[in-house]
Amino acid sequence: MRIFLAFFLSFPLLAAAPPQPLLQILGEELERNFTVLKRKADPAPYFLSYEVTETESEVISGASGTLSSVGHTRRRQLDVTLRVGTPKLDNYHVLGGNRASFTSGVLIALDNSPDAIRRVAWMETDRVYRAAARRLIEIKSDAQVKVAEEDQSNDFSVEEPSVKEELPPQLKIPGEEWRNRVRSWSGEFQKYPGVLSSSVVLMAERESKYLVSTEGTRLAHGRTFTRIGIAARGKASDGMDLSAYETFEGNELDRLPKPGVIEAAVKKVATDVTGLLKAPTVEPFIGPAILSGRAAGVFFHEIFGHRIEGHRQRDEAEGQTFTKSVGTPVLPDFLSVVFDPTRKSVGSVDLNGSYSYDDEGVKARPLTLVENGVLKTFLMSRTPVKGFEHSNGHGRRQAGLEVVSRQSNLLVESKKQVSDAQLRAMLMDEIKRQNKPYGLFFQEVTGGYTSTQRRGLQAFTVIPLIVYKVYPDGRPDELVRGVDIVGTPLASFAKILATSNTLEVFNGYCGAESGSVPVSAVSPALLVSEIEVQKKSHSQDRPPFLSRPSATGGTE
Repeated sequence: MRIFLAFFLSFPLLAAAPPQPLLQILGEELERNFTVLKRKADPAPYFLSYEVTETESEVISGASGTLSSVGHTRRRQLDVTLRVGTPKLDNYHVLGGNRASFTSGVLIALDNSPDAIRRVAWMETDRVYRAAARRLIEIKSDAQVKVAEEDQSNDFSVEEPSVKEELPPQLKIPGEEWRNRVRSWSGEFQKYPGVLSSSVVLMAERESKYLVSTEGTRLAHGRTFTRIGIAARGKASDGMDLSAYETFEGNELDRLPKPGVIEAAVKKVATDVTGLLKAPTVEPFIGPAILSGRAAGVFFHEIFGHRIEGHRQRDEAEGQTFTKSVGTPVLPDFLSVVFDPTRKSVGSVDLNGSYSYDDEGVKARPLTLVENGVLKTFLMSRTPVKGFEHSNGHGRRQAGLEVVSRQSNLLVESKKQVSDAQLRAMLMDEIKRQNKPYGLFFQEVTGGYTSTQRRGLQAFTVIPLIVYKVYPDGRPDELVRGVDIVGTPLASFAKILATSNTLEVFNGYCGAESGSVPVSAVSPALLVSEIEVQKKSHSQDRPPFLSRPSATGGTE
């Protein structure tokens, strides 16, 4: 034993070496693989990047006054972007309306083990290269038999490399105090017989991103984010499934509201579902309405935001609603729209769509898309379109999918603002002017979807949760159910008459070609002269036959 100790102390270099930083490991393997491919492969690559997305999350779910699940997860995913050919024409060129997909978001070691990480990067790079080379051959062959594309822009833009290391703080794990709160809040729904199922979910997440490229980009950045989601569901006597929800977001746990605010929100969600069970359904209707700030944010996100994403302007399978509208009015002249991923919060509410660099390493920046109603530009990734040759920091993706241009923090600005009371008075006047029996007030929405491609209708749907009929004769507003907002974008924008002077925030996640990405929409309430609603489809199943069990084991 003494001999072993003497030997060990005599040779301190045999001690385990400290782990290498992840950026260093990725950078070294990137240079090795790129050098070999440039020398030996045909066609040779001209660009290679590795992005690792590391997520660590803690989720606490409660239902019926108990914890239904508690989970802690952490993982790393590697995305490989490899381009063969030239920036003018490469393997990412859209072929027959189909976008390329090469990366797979392969899992890598959580420890900074050079050998384990390099072996995965090596194998994934080899796989992606083979697929990219085959794709380029298909693209060149296709060009020989098809007419020339209208947009002859390059497939990839040249951007300055970014170098920065600023990782987010360590994740604050919710302790027993938060678990007890989730239990208590979820138990509040037990007091409402019409609520068939409910949940309170607390999520805390830390996301770190590492990006290296052959252009010299070396980035380590990320964010922390927390969310409380409150949801309740019921079923009306006609079989319609009903729901209400509320969310609160913050960059850290201490940015979430005080417990009393959340408890009040739980009661409101339960009350809303109870009210919806008794509410009448609405027939298809066209007439004046007010959309709350949150509803208006989703409205703009769906009918405008997706249509000004850059990659849609050169894809001939897309409807290209605004492709040739730059420099012309697309909204009323009192409205402007800004996308600003650098904006962290509005008032006391943190924004979900914030980031410092996009997923192609381009620095985030504020961007005015519409100024006084006139369209100025598009949301751009590193895929150029005619007249816009560079990225403006909106290339985004979910790990495992390819980057395209996506939305961030959407902010609607208005020069025609009135108070909420004045906006309501204007709604009353508009109802009377049109000789309508009522107008509508959309208080809460859950999201929406839109069709942007040519082969489908250029239409959108926004899904309301809480809607009221507003009567011009002074009767109280009436809660109603069973409608979706529908329409076409160009017609809908022309109907906006005025806005309130109070901003509201809708935080959520948007799903599109590059997966689910965090976004925010900030808007004042909107008064529109005309909005169309249609009947919502619903189940024919009846509510439960059996009575709900009581806390003592009997029935209620």
